Amino acid sequence: MPYINDAIAGNQKHNEDLKPRTEDARPSRFRFCPDEVIRLLKARIIGQTEMQDSIADLLHVVKADFSESGRPLGISLFVGSTGVGKTETVRVLAEAILGDADQLCRIDMNTLAQEHYTAALTGAPPGYVGSKEHHTLFNPEKIAGSYSRPGIVMFDEIEKASRDVARALLNVLDSGTLELAAGTKRLDFKNCLIFMTSNEGARELDAYRRKFQRGWRKWLGASPSTNHEKSILDAALQKKFDLEFINRIDRIIYFEELGSKLLDDILNVELAMLDARLSRQQIALEVDASARAHLVAGHDKRFGARHLRRKLRTYLEPPLARALRNEPGRHRFHVTCREGVLVVVPE
Repeated sequence: MPYINDAIAGNQKHNEDLKPRTEDARPSRFRFCPDEVIRLLKARIIGQTEMQDSIADLLHVVKADFSESGRPLGISLFVGSTGVGKTETVRVLAEAILGDADQLCRIDMNTLAQEHYTAALTGAPPGYVGSKEHHTLFNPEKIAGSYSRPGIVMFDEIEKASRDVARALLNVLDSGTLELAAGTKRLDFKNCLIFMTSNEGARELDAYRRKFQRGWRKWLGASPSTNHEKSILDAALQKKFDLEFINRIDRIIYFEELGSKLLDDILNVELAMLDARLSRQQIALEVDASARAHLVAGHDKRFGARHLRRKLRTYLEPPLARALRNEPGRHRFHVTCREGVLVVVPE
């Protein structure tokens, strides 16, 4: 009787979810451990100390379970240049808290650039096609989470949505609810963490940083001011968004530029993720110093970690794929650089 067995197993798992974790001094309905989440975050996201500290504060408050009942558990805005880890941070949080990075509800805001796309979030109004079907980009189950695990919602690249779309979210940020335009269904965000990412101000920030790569600033060895960088981003956000929208955000978290000193650490993270995928086929990969130097050479920090990830996909993965196909019985491979080209050979 497989159905009954599955039902019993599901009930047992549900009961386990309701039990407090033994390592908690005070019982909490949420099963995740903030310290474990932050450990994973530090291992996967490099060079973002301020972000890690802010997320730790957020998770400890959520874990203590005394947040306001009439709004989402937390609303955070991640700002900074492209490729510094904003989107990946939310995915890591979903992996650590929900067990799967794909369990978050991600809304790609660059697809909502026109005013009439507001209906993609709130559904079609009465009398319009689709009003009775409650069509919306939101996934109600992922938003709601469960008693023991919060939902996670990410509005990616929020600055690319139209102002009307951003205004449609005001009630979500304020009261934790969104009533669909048809008026017959309401989405509940009170048990979820909301994260927004934004590249707004990135161009102005890059122009400011470039001043220190030439002229008297370079000659004197001057460095960009972190406070001034934040003021540039703040000014860009205030120009882009209504004040009432910004005022509903709990935490604005600034992501730092990924300097050349962090390249080796970022490469280690990218290679570890590649190793994890290869391990499913019992494949081990060793990358020597010459290959590592080739991968980090000529790095453009304007594109952050994405530039390095792109180099792995372009220069390492193709010769690796050929080696795997040409040597199907081998399980260990070595990567080196010969005459400016990555070479993968079996060991």
